Amino acid sequence: MRWRSPGPETTADAARALAGCIGDDGLVIALIGPLGAGKTAFVKGLAGGLGVDPARVASPTFVIASEYPAGERRLAHVDLYRVESEAELEAVGFLDLLEPGAVVAIEWADRLPGALPADRLELRISRPSAATDPGLRVLHATGSGPASHAALDRWRAALAGLASARPGGEGQPPRGRD
Repeated sequence: MRWRSPGPETTADAARALAGCIGDDGLVIALIGPLGAGKTAFVKGLAGGLGVDPARVASPTFVIASEYPAGERRLAHVDLYRVESEAELEAVGFLDLLEPGAVVAIEWADRLPGALPADRLELRISRPSAATDPGLRVLHATGSGPASHAALDRWRAALAGLASARPGGEGQPPRGRD
């Protein structure tokens, strides 16, 4: 699925919408994109959708992982930017974060893809027009298992409603089956 977001608020709205689409099993979200793409901003929106104050969310680059209680579940925010190996990731308790029902958002997930669960929602965030349209983001999401496919199907429908509800149709309706 592809979703074009014209600015940070629309991207946060898309993340809040995803929060409402996560099933009881939880979800692992593998965030991929260059520095400044909006990975942390996306997690802040996700946190808001889960009932966590987005102002509490900061990039966990130096602590590797932060956890936030989110009602009946927990949001774990992981940053692999400085992690060198799967062993290092396991040493900081990564496997403990993957408990059923948890929402785990992993920035720089492409650094250690072998350490991630097979069932995950991969979300690539790009800035195709950084020079001419600095707020534009393109989100490309794919699911790789039952929980992620179900969340993606619900999210696609939520984004279609979000796009039609915005003034001027802001935010392009999602495209593609992935």
